[in-house]
Amino acid sequence: MNSSVSEHKDWWPSPAKLNLFLHILGRYDNGYHQLQSLFQMLDYGDALAFDISTDHTIIRMETPLDGVPDDDNLIVKAARLLATKTKWNKGAVISLDKRLPMGGGIGGGSSNAATTLVALNHLWNTGLSEDELAELGLSLGADVPIFVRGLTAFAGGVGEDITPAPQKEQYFLVANPNVHVSTAEVFTSPDLPRNTPAIRWEDYKFEKTWNDCQQLVANRYPEVAKLLQWLVHYAPSRMTGTGACVFAPFSDESLANDVQGKLPSSWQSFVAKGVNRSPLLEKLEKYNSVNATSDTN
Repeated sequence: MNSSVSEHKDWWPSPAKLNLFLHILGRYDNGYHQLQSLFQMLDYGDALAFDISTDHTIIRMETPLDGVPDDDNLIVKAARLLATKTKWNKGAVISLDKRLPMGGGIGGGSSNAATTLVALNHLWNTGLSEDELAELGLSLGADVPIFVRGLTAFAGGVGEDITPAPQKEQYFLVANPNVHVSTAEVFTSPDLPRNTPAIRWEDYKFEKTWNDCQQLVANRYPEVAKLLQWLVHYAPSRMTGTGACVFAPFSDESLANDVQGKLPSSWQSFVAKGVNRSPLLEKLEKYNSVNATSDTN
């Protein structure tokens, strides 16, 4: 945790994800894109804490994001959506320990929204199922359901058609070129490929896939192109999501740490373990097991 963040709060993980590949198959009539991707959960991310209020009119950030009013914050939107859906009569003051870069393609905002839905569903005892939470999450963003379900998985459709897909354990060096890429800008570009043939999940191999957004972003953001070119000298490098973060997989954590130590200081980075179950799921299961134990005593 950051030194400014209270260790006495009950922190809920809000993990990062990587798109190990991202193929764009076409576009639906409603303007959304038909995608195929493999969402890899990581054991690293933001964290959220929730101070529950008996006043249902209080849903706000204790730690607002610079330049993001509460009304525009996905965390607050998620909390209000859950309260409205369940007609709940409690509120929350929410703290955020922000580690993940905004506009990085590693799911920070979507993960924050999913953690808010999952945590408040438990803390408010609103009783929605995982399916109901995922459906709520989809209205906040296409990636939110994947974080609600918390499993490394293949995704199709607009991202909501999810098939669990456990992957072998490996480590990832994730680097941020310190530029903010607009997802809307990428998906509205006429230069974006939109005709990649569908693959069968059973045929997936990292080296036979790619990210359809990568070349477009690299052309528009030279720092992304520079980072890709630097990292590929050490391991296969690829952009995640619509960028701007770039990752490289390693079989050994020490190898990833070694390469991280060579990164130019102008690029922020972290090394994380790929996990098949999200830290958020582990947190929720720990709570549920404690409750189950107390109920039987």
